[in-house]
Amino acid sequence: MKFSGFQKTSLIDFPGKISSILFTPGCNLRCPYCQNWRIVVNPQEPFLSEEDALAILESRRKYIDAVVITGGEPLIHDDIPDFIRKLKEKGFSVKLDTNGFFPKVLRQCLDYVDYVAIDIKTSLEKYYLLGARETNSLLETVSIIKNSSVDYEFRNTVVPGIVDEKDIVKMGEILVGAKRFAFQQFIPEDVLDERFRWVQPYSPETIKRFSEIMKKYINEVILRV
Repeated sequence: MKFSGFQKTSLIDFPGKISSILFTPGCNLRCPYCQNWRIVVNPQEPFLSEEDALAILESRRKYIDAVVITGGEPLIHDDIPDFIRKLKEKGFSVKLDTNGFFPKVLRQCLDYVDYVAIDIKTSLEKYYLLGARETNSLLETVSIIKNSSVDYEFRNTVVPGIVDEKDIVKMGEILVGAKRFAFQQFIPEDVLDERFRWVQPYSPETIKRFSEIMKKYINEVILRV
């Protein structure tokens, strides 16, 4: 494994835990509102090696109790399940962020992760806007997670032009019966597509209305706005 970035401490990325964050390079999607686009489009050296990452995390054990692995898209890397296993064996709680397009690799991780966050970016028919060629793998991931014993959330960054009220309904129909869903505010700063830097985010009131729609399908709906 290699990593494009490391954040020493986060109080918000792993619910209920203090974590460090590792960022993996590369992604299969090209979301126009991506804020980590530099490590997605053209990852640059120096990379942090797996050995150095583990050593740094060991040195921070008295400050953190968890590790978050995000990207990019972590599951494009075939060796990520083995790395997560090593973290778990060292006693860390592990949270994995994924866009849901790699169900086979996700299955290999489930014995070693404590929390999984899966992005549901919009309705299935709009995923072409993000560079996706198919969505069957995403639906497989939804089924895997809903039927697993791992704690999880589905989440959505509410981007005007990508998500509207009709999309919320369609997303809810896909996720009906799921444990938890979180709405996150869109921040139009330094995103991949410059046109989205001028997009006005939805108001908190609009996002709250979206959450009321989602509650018809999922009991626990969280607002991060």
